[in-house]
Amino acid sequence: MNLDKAKKRIEKLVKKGFKGYPLVSLAYFGETKDTATEVVVTFTLEEGAEPQAQKFVSKSDAREDETIQSVLVKTIERTNASSVAQVDGVSIIK
Repeated sequence: MNLDKAKKRIEKLVKKGFKGYPLVSLAYFGETKDTATEVVVTFTLEEGAEPQAQKFVSKSDAREDETIQSVLVKTIERTNASSVAQVDGVSIIK
């Protein structure tokens, strides 16, 4: 999938807000606020359920990695997520 298409698709789903479960959450992490070298995808099937997490690591910015962004879209689609949440910005890895 094209990088721009993947990013727009994710952004559109995030803007819809919380619509119930299943919920997919995205959080970006990096050494600096400018570069996200990791993205953690968390899947929660229902309220109170134990979330499942998967981490993707990139040598460059994961937000600009076409493969990672495409995988995120496919993950959201495969889980039939009702809601998609994204943590704003990049959290610093310590």
